[in-house]
Amino acid sequence: MDQANAIGRHTVYSDLELAGMIRRGNADAFRILMQRHNQRLFRMARSVLRDPAEAEDAVQDAYILAFTRIGQFREDSSLATWLGRIVLNEALRRLRQRRPMTELDEGGADGQTVGAAVIPFPGSQQPVATPEENAARAETRRLLERAIDALPDPFRIVFVLREIEQMSVEETAVALNIPPDTVKTRLHRARRLLGHSLRQQIAPDLAGVFSFAGERCARIVARVLDRLGLPAPPADGE
Repeated sequence: MDQANAIGRHTVYSDLELAGMIRRGNADAFRILMQRHNQRLFRMARSVLRDPAEAEDAVQDAYILAFTRIGQFREDSSLATWLGRIVLNEALRRLRQRRPMTELDEGGADGQTVGAAVIPFPGSQQPVATPEENAARAETRRLLERAIDALPDPFRIVFVLREIEQMSVEETAVALNIPPDTVKTRLHRARRLLGHSLRQQIAPDLAGVFSFAGERCARIVARVLDRLGLPAPPADGE
């Protein structure tokens, strides 16, 4: 492996350290960064586009833009937030090509106006389930995904970031460039629209919706590295 690109496989780097290495052309650092943020960014893009394949393409294009503009990243802010804004903007660009849009922050803090959106891998240990329980849970998740997709754009995006991605009110407000009180109001409205009883039934399964399989994560990383002309990651054991 090229020593300029080599990173210790068991070393944990902060996002800021990775950003510095990416500025110096370290492909391994960019791969690690993508693997770290892929799921959150994919879910962000999907919350806008409601199409998994297009969301995947949007994340790839956003990564290309982030890599070419890494020098513009200011280290006094969160890299995760910076990446999130790039992904949301790319998703919105694609959405604008489909239909006319209203900016997310129109309509006031009560969240009544239905505008268009601007904008951990599940780690909990679960007991071994029977095939019937797995099938029932999968159906519940499908029902939930359809219900979330049916939410008006502003409410859906806030719901995904707060309930599924577990972002704080402040993080969500920064990502969407709206006041924290608007985040709270839109989350409340989203919960009401989904229905209290439905949320009670599916709450344990929220981490599994809009699943982000390892294959999709690996595909995004490989395609972005290829488009940038950077070396692919080594196979395990090399």
